[in-house]
Amino acid sequence: MGKMTKKRKAAYIAYIAVLFIFFYLPIVVCMIYSFNDSKSLTNWTGFSFRWYGQLIQDGNIMKAVFVSVTIAIFATIISTVLGTLTAIGLSKSRKILRQTVLNVNNIPIMNPDIVTAIGLMLLFSSVAMPRGYFTMLLAHITFCTPFVITSVYPKVRSLDPAIADAALDLGATPFQALVKVIIPMLKDGIYAGVLLAFTMSFDDFVISYFVTGNGVQNISIVVYNMTKRTNPTINALSTIVILVIAVALIVSRLIPAMMKRTMRYIMMGMVLLLLGIAIFTGIQSGGRTLRVYNAGEYIDPDLLTKFEQEADCKVIYETFDSNESMYTKLKSGAEYDILIPSDYMIERLVKEEMLQPVNKNNMKNLESLNPSLKGLAYDPENEYAVPYFAGSVGILYDTTVVDEEDVEAGWELLRNTKYKGNIYMYDSERDSFMVALKALGYSMNTTDEEEIRRAYQWLIDQRDSMQVVYAGDDVIDNMISGNKAIAVVYSGDATYIMSENENMEYFEPEQGTNVWCDAMVISKGCNDLDLAHAFMDFMLEDENAYANSLYVGYTSPVVAVAMNLATGEFDGIGAYIPGFEGERNEVFRYQEPKIKELYADLWTKVKAY
Repeated sequence: MGKMTKKRKAAYIAYIAVLFIFFYLPIVVCMIYSFNDSKSLTNWTGFSFRWYGQLIQDGNIMKAVFVSVTIAIFATIISTVLGTLTAIGLSKSRKILRQTVLNVNNIPIMNPDIVTAIGLMLLFSSVAMPRGYFTMLLAHITFCTPFVITSVYPKVRSLDPAIADAALDLGATPFQALVKVIIPMLKDGIYAGVLLAFTMSFDDFVISYFVTGNGVQNISIVVYNMTKRTNPTINALSTIVILVIAVALIVSRLIPAMMKRTMRYIMMGMVLLLLGIAIFTGIQSGGRTLRVYNAGEYIDPDLLTKFEQEADCKVIYETFDSNESMYTKLKSGAEYDILIPSDYMIERLVKEEMLQPVNKNNMKNLESLNPSLKGLAYDPENEYAVPYFAGSVGILYDTTVVDEEDVEAGWELLRNTKYKGNIYMYDSERDSFMVALKALGYSMNTTDEEEIRRAYQWLIDQRDSMQVVYAGDDVIDNMISGNKAIAVVYSGDATYIMSENENMEYFEPEQGTNVWCDAMVISKGCNDLDLAHAFMDFMLEDENAYANSLYVGYTSPVVAVAMNLATGEFDGIGAYIPGFEGERNEVFRYQEPKIKELYADLWTKVKAY
């Protein structure tokens, strides 16, 4: 038995060790790569504090940290007070009222975050409440309070009701009985509620994303936008958060009991200081303000500062993760001056009269634009859109693995069984169907149901025979590391990958592809047309367009800038300037709801395996 006991102990220890390794190895890897000199998230090139320096210098991240911390602290304090008082009150209520309130309290806990987010967004819009710091705080209090009630109520139910009566009989006032007798006995439940509320608030993304505005972003929103492009600053930020939490846990165990009162006063002072700063920073100046809504990681942040200085204004810059989420926020009542959506979404916004024409007399740099990006199907008369970035969708392949003669097959390369299990497809409904439609010789904007279903079958056959992996932005680092030989990617991503991995090459199949153009447009509710036109013209100036294209990696719409980069920093990287004028190339058009629903239904079936 003794030997068996030792074996069991050894097995138990090994099990715990494996479990801890499984939990903490990703954290350790993240911390190690925060000191990597390379921009790659997986390719180690040397030790460096490069990303910590960039993190400190990034004003957007530091503001997001402040917003996250202050929102979490205030939401935790307020929701704890509300939740504790509610739990105590419920214990003294009638059974019917108590059960009703508890059932209602469970609704936001069981609801998916997206439902709560949309509901709060519509509520704030219906009462015309400007979205920003205050709406985010209200939202966090709303979803944190039910968790506090759930944590505290069982402790309240376990108390002897006679204890409060005894305190009153001994001369305590009701308030004294509450503060000095009841609450101390509930401290375990309250502490659990505090920790849960703070964690929920600090970690929240979905609800925060939909209820914020006016440039207010927390860490989750900023990090999510950063993941759209390879950005190792995330590793540095994550490492700092991990270390702060670890230090806080250690200090909380080491502080002697005699210092608790002192620490309480210090914490109260810090909360008041943070509250004052939050109120102060929330006051908007009376100067000119421009509200810009753009995709995440899609601008050189230094250009925003430069424009603010030149135009003597404040730029409120917000980001979205997709054209669809941008559209949702616009329809919910969010107001911006300049939007930077993609071609098909611009067409939709024009159809729904949500944009206003560009006054070309107010812009001097329009003549520098690439003629190939003018008169596109979504804006044939160039009335509403000013090109911002352009590119294409093509195939990136490893020249050391893929035979050049196989490349001549175009999109059918993606069904060559020689490369089974070695292909990334882009995890995008429209782009994947574009590949299949073009491979079959159809228009990628077809509304013919028979053609769409044939494209669906093409994707099903490819999925079953090729063991493809559907990837998003993570394809960038995977292809840099050479994890697979072939990937469907955007030209700008291909440009970055090729600059990091010399074995990679990019081509656009002769069957045709999607050439896209993201453009600056002016919303119907723009408050300062002169400032909006000034910003668009500013982004087209050679120096600014050069810096922006170099930072992002996508093709500049300014001809001279694109050519300079193609022969300079991106020399030898053919992906930087795609073939906009290919005979069978197209831009995406707006889809009617019926067709969009068909595509969405079929795409769900493609992914359901």
